[in-house]
Amino acid sequence: MAGGIVMALAAMFAASAFGAHRWTQETQRLRGRIEANRSPVEPQRIDFRELDGLPIPVQRYFRRVLKEGGPMVSGVRVRHRGTFDTGTTEARWKPFTSEQCVVTRRPGFDWDGRIGVMPGLSVRVHDTYVAGEGVLHAALLGLFTVADLRGSHEVAEGELMRFFADAVWYPTALLPSQGVRWEAVDAHSARGTLVDGEIVLTMLFRFGQEGLIESVSADARNRSVGDRFVPTPWLGRFRNYALRSDMRIPLEGEVAWLLPEGAKPYWRGRITEIRYEFAEGLPPSRGH
Repeated sequence: MAGGIVMALAAMFAASAFGAHRWTQETQRLRGRIEANRSPVEPQRIDFRELDGLPIPVQRYFRRVLKEGGPMVSGVRVRHRGTFDTGTTEARWKPFTSEQCVVTRRPGFDWDGRIGVMPGLSVRVHDTYVAGEGVLHAALLGLFTVADLRGSHEVAEGELMRFFADAVWYPTALLPSQGVRWEAVDAHSARGTLVDGEIVLTMLFRFGQEGLIESVSADARNRSVGDRFVPTPWLGRFRNYALRSDMRIPLEGEVAWLLPEGAKPYWRGRITEIRYEFAEGLPPSRGH
C-alpha cells in the first residue's frame, strides 16, 4: 500500500512538473505575441493641456492621480494575491496568486494566475488580450484543460473590457491621446469609450468624493454559462489608493457579475508588486 502511495505521489509530481513546463511555454508564446504587436506611445510625457474640454470629474481624476510632465506608461508588470470564486451556484472562494503583464499600445495583456483548488493541486489560468483576440485558457496543473475560449468576438470584447477597467493601474492609458473618448454623465461619473480594431466598447466610470475612480461598470459583458455566452451587467470596484511611481493607483479591487438576484463577486485581489515601463525609457518625474 505504501508503495502505491509513493507511486501515485511520484506520478502527480511528474505531471505537475510537465504541466508547469508546458504552461511556461504557452506564457512565453502569448507574451511574445503581445510584444510583437507593441507600438510606440505618443506623446512621451503627460501634458495636461489635453484635459481641456473633458468632463469635470475626469479632469479632476487625472489631476489627482497624474503629475504634469511625468512619463507615459508603456508597460506594466503586476503581481496579485487574493481569492477567486470557483463555484457556479454556491460561493467557493479559493486562494490565487498571479502575475500580469500589460502593454498600453496596442492594448494587450496576459494574466497568468494560479488558483489553489486543494492542497498540492492548482488550476492555471491565462486571461489574455492580444492583437484583437481574447483568450481564456484554464488547465488543472497547467496540463489538463478545463476551459479554452478564444477566437470569438465575445471573448475578445470581454478581455478588452478587462484591459479598460484595469487601466486604473496604468492611468495614462485613459488619456484622450491614447484613444479614449469621454462623455459627461453627472458630477461624479462619465462614460469612456475605447476602440481597438473592430471592437468598440463603452464603460461607466464613477468617481468618489476624493476624485478617484471607485468603480467601473458595463451594462453587458459576456458571461460564460455552459457552452454559451450570456450578456450580463458587470462591476469592478477599487479602493486603497496609494502613490506608485508618481501615480496614484488602487491597491485593492473586487469584480462581480450583477445578477437579477444580486451581485455575485468572483475576484477579490490586492497588488503585492507593480513595476512600470515608460515611453522611451523615460524615468518618472520627481515630486508628490
